[in-house]
Amino acid sequence: MSLQMVSTVSNSSLLQPGFSLLNFDGHVFFFGQKGWPKRSCPTGVFILDIKQNELKMKPAFFSKDSCYLPPLRYPALCALRSDARNDEFQYIIHGGKTPNNDLSDKVYFMSLVSKTSKKMTFQCIEKDLGGDVPEARYGHTINVVHSQGKSMCVLFGGRSYTPLAQRTTEKWNSVVDCLPFVFLIDFEFGCCTSYILPELQDGLAFHVSIARDDTIYILGGHSLQNNTRSPNLYKLKIDLPLGSPAVTCTVLPGGISVSSAVVTQVSDTEFVLVGGYHSDSQKRLVCNTIVLEDGKIEIVESVSPEWTPDIKHCRMWFGCDMGKGSVLLGIPGANKQIIPDANYFYILRCKGAEEDKEEELVTQICSQTSSEDPGDSTPFEDSEEFCFSAEANSFATDDADTYNEDDEEDESETGYWITCCASCNIDINTWVPFYSTELNKPAMILCSSGAGHWVHAQCMDLSETMLLRLSEANVKYFCNKHIDIHKGLQTPQKQQTLKKQPMKPLRRKKTMKLSMPTKKSFLRRLFE
Repeated sequence: MSLQMVSTVSNSSLLQPGFSLLNFDGHVFFFGQKGWPKRSCPTGVFILDIKQNELKMKPAFFSKDSCYLPPLRYPALCALRSDARNDEFQYIIHGGKTPNNDLSDKVYFMSLVSKTSKKMTFQCIEKDLGGDVPEARYGHTINVVHSQGKSMCVLFGGRSYTPLAQRTTEKWNSVVDCLPFVFLIDFEFGCCTSYILPELQDGLAFHVSIARDDTIYILGGHSLQNNTRSPNLYKLKIDLPLGSPAVTCTVLPGGISVSSAVVTQVSDTEFVLVGGYHSDSQKRLVCNTIVLEDGKIEIVESVSPEWTPDIKHCRMWFGCDMGKGSVLLGIPGANKQIIPDANYFYILRCKGAEEDKEEELVTQICSQTSSEDPGDSTPFEDSEEFCFSAEANSFATDDADTYNEDDEEDESETGYWITCCASCNIDINTWVPFYSTELNKPAMILCSSGAGHWVHAQCMDLSETMLLRLSEANVKYFCNKHIDIHKGLQTPQKQQTLKKQPMKPLRRKKTMKLSMPTKKSFLRRLFE
């Protein structure tokens, strides 16, 4: 194994715990950024360009017929091939956290539709499911199994929020382990079926799952109810005959008590387990080799890389599988850095240089990012309403690498726990949710006066309908303090004057005036 440090040149603040990496045609793509996508990159998907130990992130594009794909952290994803002999495949993405701390229950299919030297275009399609539909969750896994010429997806584990009927003021945003149901999903017909297996007693989150043919191995995972990391190794076997599927579970010896580990595939039958946690405060610095052959699994300890002092002494780390036996690892940066949320990144290569060649990935791997859920959801930003309806193709190809990291909001200045007005009484110790869309932080909206500032929607007496309308529409908002100033600065609309018909002057009647001499001459003539 070899460990190499890389420096992030662009958009480093987007790489936060919970991200995912997708491998298309030998290229690695980043998904699950911190915050909502910006106007300069409305797709939220980036290609990782690593050259000379420098990591650059360039935005990717989506086709016009794609649905909107929000940035999801801690989702479950796996690759699905249409044909074992065909190199074309697509990723299945389910669940995950949105930037405003909501949980998703949607299923997306993401595929690469076109590729040029300067532009890669994806297509994203949302799938509708029926039957026993899995609830919204994160920290779970999804895998594809093949049996008797048929394929199905298997979903297990994860965490979700406490149901609304069971929430209290003190535990409004508490998370709970999902029930230990095993879901079989047939995407061809869009139906789901849940199974209850007596061997699975806990709904494990942040576990590792490896699938091969008709078998899935579940390793590790954390249980909130018992606050333990399961040492068990579960073997799920799925038989897909013409009738109803048969699902069986067997508990095997030789498991590892670990959570949030990363698995990468180095050969057709060999995998490497990296990272994770023994406990909330103890990282797992030991690596393991996992071999799947002849329907059996073997887990042995392997030679670990020479971890740097920064990795050994940091409290947390996170990462994801890059494919082809490589893992991207991140650790928090020092507080003295210019960018407060910047991280350091390493690439761990688990294969030798002579083994680093193109291989067909027959086995489907699904592992969660190497970090426990830190619960530090990014605040809901004001700029997302500008890009929900934006099309990726409306941005020029030449500007593909012009994503501006400074476009990200500074959370130190847009914190939720502020005094937004003289009558503001929002306090971190006494606040309770007011809107149905709030979970653990009050809703905020940006006042567009001057340089802009954040205000609480509740303090501004905004109704929930108005709050949703302002969040969806591309309109400016002005708080109670600045609305009158804004009105005074507005240019009055020019009123159209009514055209009046000019009045015609009255014509005076001409009267014949007779002079006195004329009257005398007239009388003289009359009597003559």
